[in-house]
Amino acid sequence: MEMNVNMILMCFIAVGAILGGADKILGNRFGLGQKFDDGFLLMGSMALSMTGIICLAPMLSALLGNVICPVFSAVGIDPAMFGCVLAIDMGGYQLAMELAQDLEIGRFSGIIVSSMFGCTLVFTIPVGMSVLPEEDRPFFLKGLLAGLISLPAGLFAGGLFQGLSFVTILHQCLPIFLVSAVLLMGLICFPDRTIRLFSGFARLIQVIATVGLMIAAVQYITGVTVLPNLASLDDALEIVGSIAIVMLGSLPLAELIRRCLAGPFRWISSKTGINDASTTGIIVGTITVMPALAMVRDMDPRGKVLCGAFLVCGASAFAAHMGFAFGTQPDLILPLLGGKFAGAILGLVIAMRMT
Repeated sequence: MEMNVNMILMCFIAVGAILGGADKILGNRFGLGQKFDDGFLLMGSMALSMTGIICLAPMLSALLGNVICPVFSAVGIDPAMFGCVLAIDMGGYQLAMELAQDLEIGRFSGIIVSSMFGCTLVFTIPVGMSVLPEEDRPFFLKGLLAGLISLPAGLFAGGLFQGLSFVTILHQCLPIFLVSAVLLMGLICFPDRTIRLFSGFARLIQVIATVGLMIAAVQYITGVTVLPNLASLDDALEIVGSIAIVMLGSLPLAELIRRCLAGPFRWISSKTGINDASTTGIIVGTITVMPALAMVRDMDPRGKVLCGAFLVCGASAFAAHMGFAFGTQPDLILPLLGGKFAGAILGLVIAMRMT
């Protein structure tokens, strides 16, 4: 059943690729050809952020394993759960699988938890709070708080879809819940300091990724081994390429869905009390985060809060994250989407109550 659902999703995305490619041939007459191009062109930026970390993952796991494994194992938590401090497409999956003592926990951490907790930690919070205008940040921050409150629901839903037990998920996610609670308190009590801290952490990840890509490129070009434990650059680029292929189909499909559902979206806007830009931004966020963040300035105050709440779990669900799962663990596409949308929808409900 799960594989059938995965196949149906992939068939829809394949239709999106066909429509986008056909429109590109026709001169972008319907605007889908541009989305087709956008999806594939994102491969460059994804490769810059992902490839170096993927190549460094075996070495990082060896370095961290000596510290992380004994500490986590002492309390019965799989060291793979440390991998989810990185986003799924920024090395979180590779690190989780390298550290994993139990393959299923590694898959849970690297695909499901990294796509929500890791993405929020190293991307949504630091990037969102740095690119948004000063006057929009309090609203977006309030939304992030609502999203963090709903995060456990997304993790439980994804884990249960994967086949893990409730007790296993609760036990393995204890460090995540603890860090989330600290993050909540930091954002409430010391928002500026907390945001600077995680911005610095995100910058450190970018530096490490660049160093990893640089070393991998030198080894690939010269054939000289600089770091013996470096993963293959070819394998890393294959993962990036699989994501780009999914995105060149998912972006035209998302644009088509947005147009077809323009009426229902307006109805949702009228019922929730948010403007069209807010509804569109939330929908766009399921594809890619940056355009959604760029639209925040056009949202009404309540919409800014709802957008922040949604992005904690729902960010990039139908594009980069689903594409990554397709290229690495295709049987986890349904648990990934189920978890992300369970958390994202609950985040919207909480945000609506907060506003």
